[in-house]
Amino acid sequence: MLKKRRLTAVMAALLSISLAACGGQPKAEEQPKAPASGDKSPAQADPKFSITAIDFRYGDPPPTSSPGIDMINEKFNVDYKPVFVPNTAFDEKINAVFASGQIPDMIGLMSTDLKNRYNKFAKQGAFLDLEPYINDYPTLKAVPDYIWDSMRVNGKIYAIPQYAPKYQVVPVIRKDWLDKLGLKPPTNYEELKEVALAFTNGDPDGNSKKDTYGIAIGQDINPNFNQGPYWDPDAWYHQDAQGNYIPGIIGEGRREFITMLSELYKQGAMTKDYAILNWGDTNKEFYSGKAGIFIGTPRGMSQDYMNGLLAIHPEAEFIHLEPFEDPYGNKGLTAGAGYNGLTVLSAKLEDEPEKLKKVLEMIDFGRKFYPQDQKNEKNADFDWWSGKVGSGYVMQDGVPVFNENFGRDGLGPSTYYVDNSSWVPQDSDNVYSITYQTKQLVDLVAAIETMYKDMKLYINPINGLESPTDNEKGAELKKYVMDEQVKLIAGTRPVSDWDKLVQEYMDKGGAQIVQEYNANIKEKDPKALFK
Repeated sequence: MLKKRRLTAVMAALLSISLAACGGQPKAEEQPKAPASGDKSPAQADPKFSITAIDFRYGDPPPTSSPGIDMINEKFNVDYKPVFVPNTAFDEKINAVFASGQIPDMIGLMSTDLKNRYNKFAKQGAFLDLEPYINDYPTLKAVPDYIWDSMRVNGKIYAIPQYAPKYQVVPVIRKDWLDKLGLKPPTNYEELKEVALAFTNGDPDGNSKKDTYGIAIGQDINPNFNQGPYWDPDAWYHQDAQGNYIPGIIGEGRREFITMLSELYKQGAMTKDYAILNWGDTNKEFYSGKAGIFIGTPRGMSQDYMNGLLAIHPEAEFIHLEPFEDPYGNKGLTAGAGYNGLTVLSAKLEDEPEKLKKVLEMIDFGRKFYPQDQKNEKNADFDWWSGKVGSGYVMQDGVPVFNENFGRDGLGPSTYYVDNSSWVPQDSDNVYSITYQTKQLVDLVAAIETMYKDMKLYINPINGLESPTDNEKGAELKKYVMDEQVKLIAGTRPVSDWDKLVQEYMDKGGAQIVQEYNANIKEKDPKALFK
């Protein structure tokens, strides 16, 4: 459901990004400065730089020759040569690029690269130290310190974070089903379980068939339906007897959640084939009208999926759940990292200060935020960024609607930026709800946005910290625990084995991970980490 890089939700829904051949490394060339001439603009008098980039794309990358590329070259007086690689081939390609030692001027990395590829090559001196330039560019200066701190390697900042809201997903329930059965929205996991059972046994769609159930869920126990950091498998919220933070995947909240799912599974109140269903199939369980509980989020909801459900059940209504109060008396959710993806620059740019300045100007322009009332042809920067009204987009009811070939034909500059997600001053400045077309979806998203305005968000204390053991074996260890929890839910391993599973995590390297993170955690009270 969540997608990378959105100019707006509308734009992302319409962008079609096409595959470009990833050829050899373009050669950077600095052209002689144009001679002074009274009939030439200042831009023409500037030296023209060849600027290279590599990035990944979900779907087809855009063409290498297009109006969007031409507009960038003209505006910035550059010869811009970006290369886009399908996300499924990015690992192999980027490894080859780094191995060659000839890295492009700009590189887009996934957020998951933070603790491996980024960390490794930053230590090897491949990337430019960006901290001296942050205060010179508005969209860099606007990044909160805690996010910059997440980018630090040996105390230095080598990556520009790409914006993502701190919103995470929240459970969404069919309100029309609750009303049909005379139920209230659940306020804790016991009530959530009772609603799931009622949706399974109470005929909430009124067709006199036992063809509905409670919770839609898929492989890797996804979504995790956490209703606060107490139940979040990725939040380091719980503490052991010695006061050390431990990962949520082995915490008491996770035990409560897995126990609930094991009971629902026995009674057919959650997705039967959850262990093998991919994300697309999991969505179908909810949007085909089979299940009554799933997830929602302000950014990235699928209008097409919702249209499909409403075609079957036009009476469908939806509400989100508020966070549950945990045993400590806290109500809130875990904050997202605040970024999704990284932009790093070649360390060699330090030897070409004028070219570096041009690169940073381009990046800063691409990160500019436009409030909803400025996303129109009257705003020259937005109009250029979007490929010009009438070519890249049209205005309909005050909202820009992008050409269906916008990405495929490379109609606008935004398609070609490594970082094309505006840096938003505050998450609440986004108004994602108005970008949807169906009242049910608009109302749902607007309600979630309202909830987040006053929501307490928990800052994970391990953000920005490094554990060598976690880097080396953390992913494998988490997969082991996840697979064992799948067995607990399905009943092939008893839930009473929970304490044994926690010890297995510790014995397989978890104890070392806990020790390494806790050695650097500054805040010792989880309640103080709500902002």
